[in-house]
Amino acid sequence: MSVDSINPVLAESDLPYGLPDFASISDDDFLPAFATAMAEQLREVEAIAADTRPATFSNTIEALELSGRDLARASGTFLNLVGPDTNPQRNAISQQLSTELTDHENTIAMNPVLFKRISDLHGRAEELELTEPQRRLLDKRYREAVRAGAALGPDEQAEMRQIASRLAYLTTTFSQKILDDTNASAVLVDDVSQLDGMSKGEIAAGRRAAADAGHDSGYLIALELPTSQSAVETLSDAGVRQRVFDASVARCSRGNDHDTTELVLEIVRLRARRAALLGYRDHAEYVIAEQTAPDPAAVDELLGELAVSAMRAGGRELTRLTEFAAGADIGAADYSYWLAREKRTTSTVPLDDFADYCELNAVLERGVFYAAGKLYGLRFTERTDLAGYHPDVRIWEVFDDTGTGIGLFLGDFYARSSKRGGAWMSNIVDQSEVLAQRPVIVNVLNLTKPDAGEQCLLTMDQLTTLFHEFGHALHGLLSAVDYPSQSGTSVPRDFVEFPSQVNEMWALHPDVLANYARHRETGEPIPAELADAARASASSESAHGTIEYLAASALDLAWHRLTEDEAQAVDDVEAFEKQALIDAGLATELIPPRYRSSYFNHIFGGGYSAGYYSYIWSEVLDAETEQWFLAEGGLERENGRRFADATLSRGDSVDPLVAHEDLIGRKAQIAPLLERRGLTA
Repeated sequence: MSVDSINPVLAESDLPYGLPDFASISDDDFLPAFATAMAEQLREVEAIAADTRPATFSNTIEALELSGRDLARASGTFLNLVGPDTNPQRNAISQQLSTELTDHENTIAMNPVLFKRISDLHGRAEELELTEPQRRLLDKRYREAVRAGAALGPDEQAEMRQIASRLAYLTTTFSQKILDDTNASAVLVDDVSQLDGMSKGEIAAGRRAAADAGHDSGYLIALELPTSQSAVETLSDAGVRQRVFDASVARCSRGNDHDTTELVLEIVRLRARRAALLGYRDHAEYVIAEQTAPDPAAVDELLGELAVSAMRAGGRELTRLTEFAAGADIGAADYSYWLAREKRTTSTVPLDDFADYCELNAVLERGVFYAAGKLYGLRFTERTDLAGYHPDVRIWEVFDDTGTGIGLFLGDFYARSSKRGGAWMSNIVDQSEVLAQRPVIVNVLNLTKPDAGEQCLLTMDQLTTLFHEFGHALHGLLSAVDYPSQSGTSVPRDFVEFPSQVNEMWALHPDVLANYARHRETGEPIPAELADAARASASSESAHGTIEYLAASALDLAWHRLTEDEAQAVDDVEAFEKQALIDAGLATELIPPRYRSSYFNHIFGGGYSAGYYSYIWSEVLDAETEQWFLAEGGLERENGRRFADATLSRGDSVDPLVAHEDLIGRKAQIAPLLERRGLTA
């Protein structure tokens, strides 16, 4: 094959750090590239399996780990396009690839000769002189094969293949339906006076969105992924609040044009059947077996303890809000509005002014990057000569404290109709010492894009999200492991949120805030009293936020604690959801779950099934680590070095909980979390 005929998706990029040359790639290139790459990896795997030499870590596990480089390149490019910038063709490609890639992975996992080599090595692992990362990689490869069905008989393997392929199709379809319905459910408001409470920038964005959607007049309020909508917190008009709330909770519900309820039922049944085939009681047991939590009972215990405290705090909060609202009705569509009003009113200074000191570029460069420099010695240089996958994407080269380039950071901050909701981090290129690869990391947010000449000002929640997602980015950028599958955030799901939550603590840290918080017009530093009020506000977690999160976690576990027979018996998603919240002690009409089942993308479209508890599980570690940082002096280079050495650089090459215990000197306790969330009373 000549150089000219190489598919541009598969061509090794000559751009820094292997950044894909997006301009040279068309959507028509992807399916041929994946077909070629999968065929090539299967040839590599057959050669590994057919090796007549005795199995060793090098010729079997390491060889398998390093196979499929073309496929990794194609996946790193395409899978990082379809989330933040999809289109009908990319959706169709994603749907086709979801099953093809699943079938490909199962073909490798169930290769009987390869599995025998892996199994033999695993059985004598104690005899082998392996490093800890090598032992963990061997164990992971063995468990992955077993969990794919490699140890089952032929009939069961065939059924496992069918289940995996069908689940890939269903979960991809679920995600696409949510994006379509979220776009379709945007609320059109005719009269600008009904938008009282929204900022000038938000109103301008609403008019622009309405025009883009083909409306000659009016303002379009786009929906965000969770049930709670930031617009509901600010809109003075109760009728418009109700319209936005109703549109949010009705997404993808029964009878809707984008109804996902049948998808939910089929996904749950297939997951339960797969768990049964593998000898697990239910899908939750199957998932949590790979996490840091010891078992589902331990998760139930944590959530149950928090639920009782949260509902008690919720009662106190509602009493307080009712008094504050002075007789006004407080329904589910009004709760967060009155909560926000109370917070603003009871603050020592007007918190409405805080966003004027949080301009995106200033926060990013003099806040997020500044903290990373102080803690980890990192320096960021914007590379305007490099192009991302969309014109809004910005790229920075990242240097360590010796001046050595360690990777690229891509920031994709603004919302658009082609981008799924929420915020996330992803890898285009995984770090690996064996492959001499440096990471290419992406942060995706959904901020409202300002009009030309205007500034993007961040709310408190958006500020926290920016720091949170960059915590994930640091996990990827500071990775220093040998093997790509152990890189960065490739850790147990209930540990992955820990580093990102830790990074939130720097958003309002006095040294960091003082460095970025300048008034958007005057350039004056943030007044001390406003900075103090912002910190006081951020430190007082509402019962509403805790309850809506716990309710979503309870829903997730309720669906995935169903046995095969129980899953088959459920035929009404809404009725099941209602009963699950009652059983969990979290049923309240005023505070619906953060995600209802019909648009719960984390668990039915993403990788968090039976794992949404991860955020609160990780927060136990986070609350302890925040206290450790502050006790050790806070924003100090030595503290950053120790945290990076223990966690950020290690990925999945070590046991993450053992590493955390070594850092703080003991096992994490729940008390700091209860205190942080106001659940101690």
